[in-house]
Amino acid sequence: MRSRPFRHGFEVGLEWIVILLMITLAVEVTAGVIFRYSGYSLVWYDEVASILLAWVTYYGAALAALKRSHIGVPELVRLLPPRLRLPLAVFAEACVFAFFILLAWIGYSVLEILAFDTLVSLPEVSVAYAQSVIPIGAVLFIIAEALALPETLNEARRP
Repeated sequence: MRSRPFRHGFEVGLEWIVILLMITLAVEVTAGVIFRYSGYSLVWYDEVASILLAWVTYYGAALAALKRSHIGVPELVRLLPPRLRLPLAVFAEACVFAFFILLAWIGYSVLEILAFDTLVSLPEVSVAYAQSVIPIGAVLFIIAEALALPETLNEARRP
């Protein structure tokens, strides 16, 4: 019960971040197209657009995990014998947690390697800043999965 206000706040926060990132990406790409069409191409817009797309993807994936909106086959789980559903659900969730813990750890390690690299078109911006979405997104995904875990386990227990 205590996690509900936190879960709601986490969900609303992720929704706003995703919305802002999508608006920023749309405005940035539109500006890039307008400038290119007018003959004054922006040298940085392709690189920034690809980074923003990665950010939308990672933050959006965490939001989808919280809402349990990732592609799945719940009917396949329901077809399993009741005594296998819960252990398999726990195993699947453990695999997801293990993967994202590893991704967060490796993603953070990569940031240390990229600490002195900069973007090609914007040398003032560190590549580590652009790639920080990997460990941050992984941690957000872990939090989202943890908040959705009770619902997942309850579904696995249903007859």
